[in-house]
Amino acid sequence: MNDTTKVNTADPPAISGLTVPLDITQIQAILPHRYPFLLIDRVVEVERMKRIVALKNVTINEPFFVGHFPSFPIMPGVLIVEAMAQTGGVLLLTEVEDRTNKLIVFTGIEKARFRRPVVPGDQLRIEIDVLNWRPAASRIMVRMDGRAFVNGKLVCDGTVTAQMVSMNRGGITSESPTETKE
Repeated sequence: MNDTTKVNTADPPAISGLTVPLDITQIQAILPHRYPFLLIDRVVEVERMKRIVALKNVTINEPFFVGHFPSFPIMPGVLIVEAMAQTGGVLLLTEVEDRTNKLIVFTGIEKARFRRPVVPGDQLRIEIDVLNWRPAASRIMVRMDGRAFVNGKLVCDGTVTAQMVSMNRGGITSESPTETKE
């Protein structure tokens, strides 16, 4: 298999040897996000460190539709951008060994444009192309061009920046807080 159809096979057992498409269970083995904030359902293309394509099925059961807007449900643009960041996060996290102690933090969005409303029944196709991938010390920083489409029509685009950090650094930890001794 070539790099466009296989996720990094040197990865630890949680995602070792996975081929696209990635289903929701495989995505959850990579991303720490869970309902109601996991915003991608399937990964359909991966080109290591370069490109990824994911799908999000938008349903009326989404919790944000209760208040945005009850008589005219529209997916919030900020959640479309978050879905782009999560898609890029899958690409980034498949390249690191100790991903259980890592966290992807969203560091910026540039030139975000919302071109059409996304409504229940739509399927978002999220395409991410890496513009810059920079390993630095214990972190990786990435800048990505993101586009979201519904039925082939562009609904959102922008440039997303993120970095991977250790959850043990700076007080962020995956374990329960412990008492401090003075």
